[in-house]
Amino acid sequence: MRKIETLMNAAIAAGKDWKQDNTAVVEADGLSIVLLYGNKIAEVGDTFIRIFDGGWRTNTTKSRLNAIFNGCGLPSDGVFQKAGKWFIKTKGSTIPFSDGLTLR
Repeated sequence: MRKIETLMNAAIAAGKDWKQDNTAVVEADGLSIVLLYGNKIAEVGDTFIRIFDGGWRTNTTKSRLNAIFNGCGLPSDGVFQKAGKWFIKTKGSTIPFSDGLTLR
């Protein structure tokens, strides 16, 4: 995991606003909103993670989302690409990626 992703996860866990380079965490009413280049890619609550691509299906977006899964105790879950399409592996199943998908 990249250093910036470790710091991002620390901010999510602490429930604090944080920003470095292209990544930010904004706290709003107990919800951590993760932004990449100003685009929302995740909402992390106490009992769920809601994911978005922020309009950009890039390796950096996948990396940040996978780091969030890892930081929230879901290391076997993640976003991956196959034949140009995005998928989510969660709880042993593979499903197509869709904006606003809520996990946990």
